[in-house]
Amino acid sequence: MPVARLRRAAQESVSGLPREFWWLWTSTLINRLGAFVATFMALYLTLDRGYSASYAGLVASLHGLGGVVSSLVAGVMADRLGRRPTLLVAQTSTAFSVALLGFMRDPVSIAAVAFLVGMTSNASRPAVQAMMADIVKPEDRVRAFSLNYWAINLGFAVSSAGAGFIAQYSYLAGFLGEAALTLACAVVVFLKLPESRPVRSAVEKTGDAAVRLGTVLRDGRFMSIVGLSFVVALIFQQASVGLPVAMGEDGFSSADYGMAVAVNGVLIVVLQIPVTRFIEHRDPRRLLIISSVLAGYGFGLTAFAGSIGLYAMTVCVWTIAEIVNAPTQTGLVVRLSPVHGRGRYQGMYTMSWSAAALIAPLMSGLVIDHLGAEWLWGTCAALGTVAGLGYWLLLRGLPAEASAVLAGDPAPVTQAPVAPRTDAAGTAPAQ
Repeated sequence: MPVARLRRAAQESVSGLPREFWWLWTSTLINRLGAFVATFMALYLTLDRGYSASYAGLVASLHGLGGVVSSLVAGVMADRLGRRPTLLVAQTSTAFSVALLGFMRDPVSIAAVAFLVGMTSNASRPAVQAMMADIVKPEDRVRAFSLNYWAINLGFAVSSAGAGFIAQYSYLAGFLGEAALTLACAVVVFLKLPESRPVRSAVEKTGDAAVRLGTVLRDGRFMSIVGLSFVVALIFQQASVGLPVAMGEDGFSSADYGMAVAVNGVLIVVLQIPVTRFIEHRDPRRLLIISSVLAGYGFGLTAFAGSIGLYAMTVCVWTIAEIVNAPTQTGLVVRLSPVHGRGRYQGMYTMSWSAAALIAPLMSGLVIDHLGAEWLWGTCAALGTVAGLGYWLLLRGLPAEASAVLAGDPAPVTQAPVAPRTDAAGTAPAQ
C-alpha cells in the first residue's frame, strides 16, 4: 500500500506539465551535471595552480560580480530578443569561456576569464525562469519551479561526487567536461524548445513600452521583495562561506564539513517533491514568513553546535526553509511581474542572489575575524527575523485582487506552441 501511494504521489507531482517544460527541465539537469568551475575553482587555484587563498577569493568575487552584471543584461535580452535566443547565446558562450578558463595560466587572464564565466553562466537564469512562467499554467508554477530546483540539486549532487574523481585525474578534463555538457544544453534548447515570449498586440505595445529597467526600479513593492530576497540569500550563502570557516576554527576537517553539508543535498533530493505537494496551494505569504525565520534561526542554532551530528541537525533546519522558500519566492516574482517584462523582473530578482554571493564572503569574514562565529550566527537569526517581518508587512497590504492571485487562483497563461503559430493567447511563433 505505501508503495502504491508513493507511486500515485509521484505521478501527481509530474503530471499535467507541458512537454516544453520537461525539455527545459532536462536542459537544467544536464547543465548542473556538468557543474565543475563553481565547485572546484578554489581548490584548482590553490592546490593545482599554487595561488594563495586571497587570490582564490578575489577570483571568486569576480565570478560573482560577473553574475551581478549579467543578471540585468540577460533579463533585458530575454524580453527584447526572446527567451530562446538568450539561452542559446548564454549557453554557447558559457561553454566557450569555461573551456578557455581551463587553458589560462597567467593570474590576470584567469581573473578576467573567471569574470566572463560568471557573466555567461548566470545569463541563462532570467530566461529559464521567464520561459517557465510562459509555458506553465499559474496553478502549476510552484510545482514546476520546485521540480526545476530539484533538478538543480540532483545534478549538483551527482556532479560534485563525479567531479571530485575527475579533479584527481585532471582539472582540465573537468573544465572541458563542463563545457561539453553546457554545449549539450544549447543543443537541447535549439532542437526542442520553441520561443515562448508572448507577442504584444498594437495596443499592448503602446501601453507596455514603458516596461524597462527603470520601470522595475520604480516598482516599489517588487523592489522591496528583491531586497528581502537579498537578505534571505545572505543567510543561505553562509552554508558555503561562513559554515566551513566556523567549523574549521572549531577543529573540524574539510571532510567533516562535507559530511555535514551533504545533508542539505540529500534532504532536497528526498523531500523537495513531497514538501512541494504539501505547500503548493497554501498561502505564499505565510510560507515566505515561516521559511525566512526558519532559515535565520536554523543558521542561528549553529552557535550551539559542537559535534558533526549537531551541525547536521542545524543543516536539516535551514534546508527545510530552503525547500519551502525557493519555489515560493520564484512563484511570487512571476506573479508580480508584467507578462511582457518577465525577463527584466526575473533578471532583477536573480541579481539579488548574485549580489548576496558577492557580499556574503566579505560579511562572514569580517564578523568572524572581529567578533567571532557566534556573532555571525546571531546575525543570521536577526536577518531571518527582519525578512519575516518584512514579508508580513509588505504582503499584508496587497490589494484584494493581488492577494487572490498570490493564493494560487487561475490567471491568464501563455503556452509555448508545439508548432509555429500565433493563437488567441498571443504566443510567439517558434523559431
